[in-house]
Amino acid sequence: MLAASLATGCASVNMADATQDAARKTFTAPADKAGIYIYRNETMGAAVKMPVTVDGQMIGQTAANTYLYKEVAPGKHKVESLTEGSENKMEVDVKAGTLTYIWQEVKMGMWAAASKLHLVSPEQGQKGVMETKLAVTQ
Repeated sequence: MLAASLATGCASVNMADATQDAARKTFTAPADKAGIYIYRNETMGAAVKMPVTVDGQMIGQTAANTYLYKEVAPGKHKVESLTEGSENKMEVDVKAGTLTYIWQEVKMGMWAAASKLHLVSPEQGQKGVMETKLAVTQ
């Protein structure tokens, strides 16, 4: 049953408007802050929404082929995908004027969907973000 729910169906999350999505896809970093993209560019687990936090604060949920964006102060930040598994969190150290890209890989968990977060290169991250649409961030 778990495998079926991970592979079929389609969860939906609130989506940002096309103008906001296009603006984020210019990949322009704020001068005094850093930007973090968390993207999910696959259909595995399409029936599952995955909540994401930065520094313990909910920023939104991903679904298949969506991404979230969060501007943060320079320094260390904890990013977590609230799913089953031990690889669903990471710490990133960001600098002002830079962009960081995190791929949220969907995995099968023992009892529920799991995820693994991967820090990826700007080239891979921008390609992944271009394949997805912006979900509303809180």
